[in-house]
Amino acid sequence: MEEITLTFPQPLNVSVQVGDTAYFTNDVNGDNIAKLGIITAVTTYTITVTVSAFVARPTPSSFILFSKTADVNTSGLKGYYAEAQFKNDSTEYAELFLAGSEIFESSK
Repeated sequence: MEEITLTFPQPLNVSVQVGDTAYFTNDVNGDNIAKLGIITAVTTYTITVTVSAFVARPTPSSFILFSKTADVNTSGLKGYYAEAQFKNDSTEYAELFLAGSEIFESSK
């Protein structure tokens, strides 16, 4: 394993962080995307990526993208209990179009 540093002419997306996975493509349509490695350092204009010796390297014209780790970067309600109350004090006809919720089992 070795580390390579990629430098960009524009500031990076603010959501790039250490632990994300970097990918690249040289294909205009993005049909052939290759995994580069795990991002180990981020600055305003650079990312450092740990790559295997057998992984192809991006060229200066490659499109670089990244993905988040799904088990760490989740969003949603945190805690054990939530309550919502919808109230309409109007005397006019009203209709609630949609109400949604999200639940998941976080541990046993």
